[in-house]
Amino acid sequence: MLFSPLEQFQIYPLINFQLGFIDLSFTNSSFIIGFSIFCFLFCFDLILFSKKLIPKSWQLLFETIYLALVSMIIDNIGEKSQKFFPFIFTLFFFILISNLIGLVPYSFTITSHLIVTFSLALMIFIGVNIICIKEHGKNLLSLFLPKGTSLALAFILVPIEIVSYIFKPLSLSVRLFANMMAGHILLKVIGGFGWTMMTAGGVFFIFHFIPLSIIVVLFALELGVGIIQTYVFVLLTCIYLNDAINLH
Repeated sequence: MLFSPLEQFQIYPLINFQLGFIDLSFTNSSFIIGFSIFCFLFCFDLILFSKKLIPKSWQLLFETIYLALVSMIIDNIGEKSQKFFPFIFTLFFFILISNLIGLVPYSFTITSHLIVTFSLALMIFIGVNIICIKEHGKNLLSLFLPKGTSLALAFILVPIEIVSYIFKPLSLSVRLFANMMAGHILLKVIGGFGWTMMTAGGVFFIFHFIPLSIIVVLFALELGVGIIQTYVFVLLTCIYLNDAINLH
């Protein structure tokens, strides 16, 4: 058993490797990232190269997710959405698989680390800005000053818009990080409470089934949170792409 709810988020090396002052060790976080990519490629390979004419239930599930992502991208980005679909599709499944792997006992949740979620959000933010510059050039400054804004209001509105724009990757990353971390801490706290009651014996052994039943409910809730937060992360990415292309 872990003694602290935060110990489950500890990064430790599996293979130590030092290159001068640079630590290039292969950690448990690196392993889960690689395993998530492998799971995505494996599932994609099963769907793409399946030779059966009658799809199985898991294939229908992936097809449903595929159609839902296509619909979301078209609704939020518009006519130029097709070229962004491979990126959105990969991003969705990488985050989803990472969230679900974190629910497996004794595994590691990489999306509960701010550095991981912020790296994803920063990558999206930089890409969105590159697309915006490529599409509109210097006209991207209209993002911070909508048409029809008076000069007096511009002195207040422009700084607010700039600050909110800069904080987009931070808010995007913190949303996913905070939800995943909070849920896992709650599961660990209640699980530790149930373990303490069980080892105490006597009447406490009987009542330890109460926190255990709560854990089952919280596990289902955390599963839903992992799926919803994946959807929200991808949806906001589509909205940011739409803003960069259409300059709202």
